[in-house]
Amino acid sequence: MQIQNSHSYRKVAIAACFGTFLEWYDFLTFATLAVIFAPLFFPSTDPNTALLASLATFGVGMVVRPIGAALFGSMGDRIGRKPVFMITIALMGVATVSVGFLPTYAQAGIWAPILLVSLRLLQGLSAGGEIGGSAVYLTEHAGNERRGFKTSFLQLMGPLGILFSTLQIALLRNYLTPEEFQAWGWRVPFWVSIVLLMIAFKARIALEETPIFLELIKNNQNATNPLVTNFRDPHTRKRMFLLFFCISSGGAVLFFCVQVYTAIFLKTSVKLAPATVDQLSLYATLCLLPLTVFAGWLSDKVGRKPVVVSGLLLGAFIILPTFHALQYFGSQYLELSHQENILSIGLLLTCLSLALALVVGPQTALLAELFPARSRNSAATLPHNLAAGWIGGLLPLIVTWLNQKWGNDIAGLWYPTIFLGSAAILALLYLPETKKIDLSV
Repeated sequence: MQIQNSHSYRKVAIAACFGTFLEWYDFLTFATLAVIFAPLFFPSTDPNTALLASLATFGVGMVVRPIGAALFGSMGDRIGRKPVFMITIALMGVATVSVGFLPTYAQAGIWAPILLVSLRLLQGLSAGGEIGGSAVYLTEHAGNERRGFKTSFLQLMGPLGILFSTLQIALLRNYLTPEEFQAWGWRVPFWVSIVLLMIAFKARIALEETPIFLELIKNNQNATNPLVTNFRDPHTRKRMFLLFFCISSGGAVLFFCVQVYTAIFLKTSVKLAPATVDQLSLYATLCLLPLTVFAGWLSDKVGRKPVVVSGLLLGAFIILPTFHALQYFGSQYLELSHQENILSIGLLLTCLSLALALVVGPQTALLAELFPARSRNSAATLPHNLAAGWIGGLLPLIVTWLNQKWGNDIAGLWYPTIFLGSAAILALLYLPETKKIDLSV
């Protein structure tokens, strides 16, 4: 039941990855434009109140991700991986394109924010089914050899989605006046989704169901109520918790520290110029891409468990000293303008990227390998999206609150440090090695 033809697998991988890229692009473009949405859809005499309402609308998408995971993950085990694959990409695409045509509050009154929140809910539901379900689909097509390497490319889609969204908005801001961007320029990234959706849908519609699910159908072994089955089985329940706490939450925590908080910290605490920080963030993201593929390859050689545990431990040990060092080298650069200080910051960001890569590189394969074939889709997608929506989604709020409580821009990072250390210990003690597992079982 393995795909032997490398061309066939490349076709599957490109379609799966491009669809996931579109999901991340759509999902993150909304976050990038939260400041723009505030006055357009949530007018208020207090700008902070409007911004909070806009950010809350973004957060709604994170909160409902687990609901989408439960719904579509269960469907993937009942009716097949591919149909759900098509539903989620269509739902996300239509919701995102529709945002680009929404009337503003000035044009439609209260209906404008209601429609915006409704579309954001659809985006969140779709992302819950796609992110996790695509990992199962791709891994089941990858066969039993070199799964870590072959599936690690799916993990590149999040960073690439961030890059494409950010660069596109930067270009629009550069070529349009602030008034033009506020009037109609913000709609362009959502209109671009029309083209991306057509490409992704065409690529996916030509794909076949996974051979493993076809075998389940042939033998009448597909689950009828997979979520209930998962929670009743103590073995599956234990692995769902390990996936949630050690792998998916660990990756979400590191993603926040590496891809989100470093930029905030360098701009607000260290006071580096925004252009310099943007260049450093771009460098860190570009470093993350090959490191992620390397981690997937390494997990095929030495096992998934040692690679993931190494990433969790590395993150737990280096987060606090790295941010102290970023503060030191940033202040030295501001005082002396020595270029070697910027190089030192770049090296520190590379170390953080390595910790993230070691956790997420083998993650795609692990999502599928941890669970039996008949209930794999639902067992993998629910804890993965709970981790992303609740642990990853709430992390910025928790860290910011701890920083304010202790009056220190680094104090809040004790939370991810302790979280990663705890996850590493649990993974070391209980996470099974899965690299040689036959996915058809």
